[in-house]
This record gives sequence, structure tokens and C-alpha cells, in this order.
Amino acid sequence: MSENFLPTESYKGVRDFYPEDMAIARYIFDTWSKTAESFGFARYDASILEPSTLYRAKGAQNEELVNEQTYTFTDRGEREVTLRPEMTPTVARMVAGRSRELSFPLRWYSIPNLFRYERPQRGRLREHWQLNCDIFGADHFTADVEIIALAHQLLLDFGATSSMFEIRINDRKEMHEIFNGFGILDSETQNQIIRLNDRFHKVTQAEYEVELQKLISAEAVKKVVALVNSQDEGNESLVVNGLKALGINNVKIDRSLARGFNYYTGTIFEIFDKHPDGSSRSMLGGGRYDNLTSMFASEKISGIGFGMGDVTMRDFLQTHNLLPVAVTTTSPTLMILPLDTEQNLEGQKIASQFRQNGIKVAVNIGTRKIGKKISQAAEAGVLYTLVVGPDEILSSTFALKNLALGTTETGTLDSLLNYLLAHS
Repeated sequence: MSENFLPTESYKGVRDFYPEDMAIARYIFDTWSKTAESFGFARYDASILEPSTLYRAKGAQNEELVNEQTYTFTDRGEREVTLRPEMTPTVARMVAGRSRELSFPLRWYSIPNLFRYERPQRGRLREHWQLNCDIFGADHFTADVEIIALAHQLLLDFGATSSMFEIRINDRKEMHEIFNGFGILDSETQNQIIRLNDRFHKVTQAEYEVELQKLISAEAVKKVVALVNSQDEGNESLVVNGLKALGINNVKIDRSLARGFNYYTGTIFEIFDKHPDGSSRSMLGGGRYDNLTSMFASEKISGIGFGMGDVTMRDFLQTHNLLPVAVTTTSPTLMILPLDTEQNLEGQKIASQFRQNGIKVAVNIGTRKIGKKISQAAEAGVLYTLVVGPDEILSSTFALKNLALGTTETGTLDSLLNYLLAHS
């Protein structure tokens, strides 16, 4: 008779983080934080729960995300609640809520947990963590330059070179002006074209043109197709020229770039992986949104920012062999090995003494033979072992073994502690 056990698999589209996975996640998060703070960004956070009205408000999101991809439910107080699918509306709410107390321009960043109900695939899951960086209250184009320069520096700080990725830039305001020049004057039609452009690289050009023909005249279709296929190097772009002035040259104007969110009003950008395997994909994206805070008050506070997901970040690091070997372990520096269970408590006392002096220590309280315990420590990436047996306790003399070099240092606990402090 078989037992009816619960499944061990996680919910579809999310991840379990075993210690080796968590070590990589921490490396990514720590590097994100270090780089953002080097640009003067301050960290903030908020709850994963938001009132659903935040995402249903006109101009807040794209319709597909709101209607098909959010995790929305009614709580016990009959309030409709959504697990946040992205962070920008949340930070806009927070800024608007304290706009009279804040000193602009603001540079804020966060690493939120986000949720979207979509088909899991490479680079996309139903739950992920994302670096969000935003500048509020800066209208000048140099804010656009700075936020993109930050995104560029993030990849360099992971060990990437500029040849590994490409920055593509467009401008929503300019696109609307170009459409007006094409005789496409209806704003909703323009928005439909932009939403279609967001899928430009996911469909064939023939399919793209068929969809365009449903919206505009044949003459206008030719102009739009020519525009999105153009290879404009952006010689007249203040943002592109500003980036080049900073030595950032892996950048170009891409008129097919759309970004699906309705709230973008100006500069939009994405960074694409240029790995030679041909699987070029967007790793991060963002843009300028100058009207989003007006959902909460009459005052409009300009903003520009981007989001970078941990799934695509890890894929990029693994594809380009940029993950440091040491990041796969969070092992202690020292493993104390009692010869038998009778020495476990003494091992804990020694560990406590070493920890109080800043050494990372664990005690192997298992029942395996000492040789097996040493092998376990070596496989886990531990640097040193210290055996605790009756003879060692009686003589107050212990042996500290360097597992990498195979050398042994013998002495009292105090002398071995000083040795570790000098060699850590």
C-alpha cells in the first residue's frame, strides 16, 4: 500500500533557493547594491501587496499585464489586492505621498520580489527579484544619461565588457511626433502602433505589416515599416551623445524599441546581450515617465528609471562565464571536528570563542569517522579544520589544518586564533 505524500516540487514558475543558489543570488544582489550606492542611490522597499486600483488606473500599466498576468485576489475585508507585478507604480505612490517632505532630485533603488502570471520560459518566471533604480525630480536630459550610465556600469561591475552587450534607445515623445508627421494623428492609433512595435522582433515582418494595415493606410504602413527598420546611429540624440561623452559607445537609436508600459513619456531604453550564440535578448529596460505621480496628486514629478531581473542577470553571467568560483559557497572558514559525540559541547565552546573574534565557524556534530568529516569539510569549501578529542582537551594543544595546502599549525587555542586572524 503506497503512501499519499505531498509533492516536493515548488509551484510552477517559481524557484527554491538551495544554499548554492542563494549564494549566487546574494552575489547578484550585493553587486547591484554596491554599484547603485556608488552612484549615490538610497535603498527603499515596500510590501509586495498593493491595492489593485494602483494597476488599473488609466496610464499605469499595459492592459495585457493588468488583465492577464497579475496575481489578484479579494482579501477578508472584501478589498481587491494584487501581488506587485513591478515596482514603478509603487515608488511613484511613495514619492507622491511625501513629495512636500522630500528633497529633489531623488536617487532611489530597491530589489523587490515581483509576481507575474505568465508562461515560464528562459529568462522569465512567475516570480523573480529585480533591481529598480529611479531618479525623481530631474527634467534635464543628463538624468537620462546618468540612469543609463548606471545600467552600463552594473554590467561592467560583474566583469562584463562593453562588447558583450548593446544599449538601444528610443524616445516615446519623438515617436509620437514622427507619427504626426506621417499623418497618423489619432493618439489611440499611435499607442496601438507602439504596442505592436513591442512585438516587432517576436513576429515576422509580414505579420507585423498585416497588423499595421488594420490600423493605418497603406502609405503610412510603408513609412512606419521603413522607420522601425532604419539603422539610425543617433547623431542628433542628446542622450546618445551624452553617453558617448562618458566613453559609453555601445549604444544606438532603435526605432522599433517600444517598451510596453503606457506610462513612458520620453526616453526608453533596453540593454541586449550580444553573445555569439545568436540568442540576443533584453536584459534590462526602462525609460522616462513624467506623469505617473499625477495619479496620486495634481503635482507632476518627473521620473526616469529601469528594472533588471535576477533571472536574466544570472543567465548572462553563466553564458559569459562571469560567475566567480568562490560565489558558489558560503562555507565557514573553520570547521571544528569532535572525535566523538562526547566532545560536541567542547567543540561548541571553542567555536563560540572563535566567533566572538570574527571567525566564521561551524561544528560537525555528526557521527561519521574523522576522515569522513575532513572530506566533508573539504568538499564544502572549508579552509581549515580543528580536531577536538580527549587528548587535545587534556593537553590544551590543538592542530589547525589548512585543507588547501595540507599544512598543519599546532598550538593553544589562543595562538591558533591569532594565526587565523593574521591569515584571514
